[in-house]
Amino acid sequence: MPLHAAAIFLGSFLLFLVQPLVARQMLPWFGGAASVWTVCMVFFQMALLAGYAYAHLVIRYLAPTPRAVLHLALLTLSLLWLPITADASWKPSGEDAPAPRILLFLLATIGLPFALLAANGPLAQAWFARAKPGVSPYRLFALSNLASLLALLGYPVLLEPWLATAGQVWVWSGLYIVFAIVLAVMAFLDSRLPATDARRDATTDATPPPTIRDYLLWTGLAALGSVLLLAVTNHLTQDVASFPLLWVVPLALYLVTFILCFERERAYRLALYAILFIAIVVCFAVVRGVPGLKDSLPAQLVVSAALVFVGCMICHGELASMRPAARHLTGFYLTVAAGGALGGLLVGVAAPLLLPNYFELDIALAALVGLILLRIRSGKPASPVFTAVALGGPLLLIGAQFFKESAESVVSSRNFYGVLRLLEAGEGDERERQIVHGTIIHGRQFLSAERRREAAGYYRREGGGGRAVEARMERGPARIGVVGLGAGALAAYGRPGDTMRFYEINPAVIAMARRDFTYLGDSKATIETVLGDARLVLERETPQRFDVLAIDAFSGDAIPVHLLTLEALDVYLRHLAPDGILAFHVSNKFLVLPPVVGALAKARGLQARSVGDRDPATGAAISEWVLLSRDAATLAHVRIATASTEAPARGPAWTDDFATPLLALKW
Repeated sequence: MPLHAAAIFLGSFLLFLVQPLVARQMLPWFGGAASVWTVCMVFFQMALLAGYAYAHLVIRYLAPTPRAVLHLALLTLSLLWLPITADASWKPSGEDAPAPRILLFLLATIGLPFALLAANGPLAQAWFARAKPGVSPYRLFALSNLASLLALLGYPVLLEPWLATAGQVWVWSGLYIVFAIVLAVMAFLDSRLPATDARRDATTDATPPPTIRDYLLWTGLAALGSVLLLAVTNHLTQDVASFPLLWVVPLALYLVTFILCFERERAYRLALYAILFIAIVVCFAVVRGVPGLKDSLPAQLVVSAALVFVGCMICHGELASMRPAARHLTGFYLTVAAGGALGGLLVGVAAPLLLPNYFELDIALAALVGLILLRIRSGKPASPVFTAVALGGPLLLIGAQFFKESAESVVSSRNFYGVLRLLEAGEGDERERQIVHGTIIHGRQFLSAERRREAAGYYRREGGGGRAVEARMERGPARIGVVGLGAGALAAYGRPGDTMRFYEINPAVIAMARRDFTYLGDSKATIETVLGDARLVLERETPQRFDVLAIDAFSGDAIPVHLLTLEALDVYLRHLAPDGILAFHVSNKFLVLPPVVGALAKARGLQARSVGDRDPATGAAISEWVLLSRDAATLAHVRIATASTEAPARGPAWTDDFATPLLALKW
């Protein structure tokens, strides 16, 4: 038992520690879109499925000695993947599709080690069942989920804030070598046990084998839990930030439900969790709809976490109640892994292609309501009316939500980078058109002929971006760079002789800015748009000598962390004129970003001023900017000095190797 437990614990710990670690390495290349982590999860679930399939096949069809030889050979081969350091050759060019490249990157970086770690759980449990016949191996499954939970919670709290990524890679690689040694010993010991006859075991086992219906139910329950996990994670990361804390909290709770349901049968009671689930769905609707609550990070985290926990308790509680005898263990785990992979594919691949908005979360909630209603009626006479209400009622609610979204939006589109909607609001001279990404307005323009050439929203004259541009334009023709196009509002400042170069990663934003807004077409400046991740494009370009370079790239309300590191700052400075202004737009509901930018400025000896813009009538914040420059006289210009304060600088400057968004959260 100690050897099997050690193998289970170490393998599961490494399996879930590597997920945020390798995703953390790829963020500077693939950006901060919520879908990056979703694609990662699709890979992890597919690799988990491959590992479980391998375990099932070798246990079922290979004798102990050949099985041990094959496993030792694969463990030895997997050492070639160490250390698991991301190779720079996988940086995207900006023109290729992100999802396939992310999947290939993960396969090349952690492919075989991850699959063997995934196979370890069912393999070790099957070996334990051979060594200790008659003793249930399912407690080892709970132990594996406990190890996974410790890895997930430990990474953002204990590892990421204190150890650079390179150090994390070497720690993980060293532990993997220890794991390989433990597995080699255990495989050798298993090969010394006599082979078992599966057909003889089947005749002596009184429990009936699983039916097709059982396999379908296992797959559906596992898929539903996976969809709920990924949909809630998308909901969090599209509007806060893409960093490990917001990846691992939902995943950790997902694992907790496995631990509780498979370790203690009494932990799950359908009636109790059905009541809790309905109550939490109501709370979730309130938090999403009430302005004061939807901007509250604690409220968002608590309700989202409760949704994952209670919903997955129902899915995994039902799974645990249906688990088969130990001789069908690997088939059961393989089916559960297949369901998890199916859920990942539905959210990561099918939903962006088929759904015009983030309806996958609403669909998952509706499906859970239907599951609860059907389970409550299980064992009772079938009622067509009840079945129609159980399945049709939630679907009608989804349809109502879809038509509501469609009625509000003039245009809506969805791709890898999220959902873009075109809205119109206001009356008279205040009527405006808005481009909305997720739940955040990314650009706006007044529709009246008198005001349509007026820079609105974050780029109005009173904001930090507008002040920086006007201060530099006093000297003559200006060259302006903008990371993040939005509606193209900065083009309103353009004059003959000026050049404005916009960098935008999402082709749908460029299409909407050109088709539905007139800033780019009306501007008197020369307008250039460049498709691709701005940081990667700027790394390849010759110095642009921008008079102003504005960093205004958000995914929903999430700031891409890789654009706020020292490495990114060095790229920006290479393209900035000696007396130019680097303008960071740092407005955010959930993160306090001025000290982060201030720390970058301090690390490179730059001047930094913070500019807040508020509505004079209501006092509500409109935008917040931090302006950086090598030249103190540049920031002393009257347009900037009279409206700014010295930018704060707290904590170490973020780097690609070491960033702590957790400390910047507005708790």
